[in-house]
Amino acid sequence: MSRLSEDEKIQPHWWRKSLIGFFMGLSFAYALVAIFAWFGPGGIDVPMKVQFNMWIISLIWLSIMCFIFMFRTALTAFKALLIANLIAYTLFLTLRWTL
Repeated sequence: MSRLSEDEKIQPHWWRKSLIGFFMGLSFAYALVAIFAWFGPGGIDVPMKVQFNMWIISLIWLSIMCFIFMFRTALTAFKALLIANLIAYTLFLTLRWTL
C-alpha cells in the first residue's frame, strides 16, 4: 500500500473549497433562481413562485457545497464556479435588458 503524494491528498484544500462553495456557490444559486424567477413560467408575478424560489436557493446551494469537494484543487473549483457565475449572470443580464 503506497502513501498518497501531496498532490493527491484532499485535506490541504478542504477549507478553501468550503469558502469557495459557500460564497461563489451562493452567488451561482442566486443567479440560477433569478433566471427562473424572471423568465420562468408566469414571470415574476406568480404568487406561489416566491416561496418556491426561496426554498430552491438552499437546495441548489447545498448541492454545490456537496459537489465542490469533487474538484482536485481549490483553484480548479474557483475557476469552474467563476466561469459558471459569469455565464449565469451574463445570461440573466442579457435577458433582462433585451426582454
